[in-house]
Amino acid sequence: MDTQKFVIDKKDFEPKHIFECGQCFRWNLMNDGSYMGVFKNNLLNVKKEKDKIIFSGICDGNIEEVVKNYFDLETDYSKIKSTLTKVDENMAKSIEYGEGIRILNQDLWEVIISFIISANNNIPRIKKIIERLSITYGNKIVEDHYAFPTIEQLSKASVEDLRNIGLGFRDKYVYETTKKFVSGEINLDELKNKDTAEARKILESFQGVGPKVADCILLFGMHRFEVFPIDVWVRRVMNDLYIKSDEETKVKKEEIEKLAIKKYKNLAGIAQQYLFYWKRETA
Repeated sequence: MDTQKFVIDKKDFEPKHIFECGQCFRWNLMNDGSYMGVFKNNLLNVKKEKDKIIFSGICDGNIEEVVKNYFDLETDYSKIKSTLTKVDENMAKSIEYGEGIRILNQDLWEVIISFIISANNNIPRIKKIIERLSITYGNKIVEDHYAFPTIEQLSKASVEDLRNIGLGFRDKYVYETTKKFVSGEINLDELKNKDTAEARKILESFQGVGPKVADCILLFGMHRFEVFPIDVWVRRVMNDLYIKSDEETKVKKEEIEKLAIKKYKNLAGIAQQYLFYWKRETA
């Protein structure tokens, strides 16, 4: 495949904010300040120069169409931020820190496995595991760059194979989840079409998928903007700003979720990204 290039003038787009807000694991900062990443069968470099965003690389299809879909360029983030800014000063301040965040249109299968791997794990290690999985089972795009393995490709891995790649206790979770899909017990397209409550119930039936991982999959793999994933950072920021409990760790998920839906409504997931990024960056 030949190298393609696509350039846009785009507000509401900051590569650092997009790739370092916890939603994806296959994008890496390069020496020139650009980011290089693999998604599906595409290998792209993304660089911001003043107001221009430059996309270049190898695409499975027309680069303009690929980029517009993956980066959700048709969604008006200026409008979203304008709505959320009116919620309160805290939300307005968090948006200032991560004003270039966009929720990517990621492949649902990759998101499911990636977030199962993310449980009780750190980002550098998650990235290395996903890279090893891709090299071992995925299609080669170009030298040293491999696509994330398909359901069929990953089904060739035994529990022992996955353990040798470094998944630790997550090896059985990935193995059992892959089995559910490859056997046809769960269908990816049908899952995408379920309403949020039903999709969450199915996701939480997978080994290793609790409420936080399920909500991350719903938000990052299915674009369910009404979902509000709660991790350590989000619990902390919601407690610091609104709940103000002396025992942060005892604040219930249900209380945070109820507050988030009341405040941010159907944009709760995007609000979560601004809050998460702000709290983690200023910690």
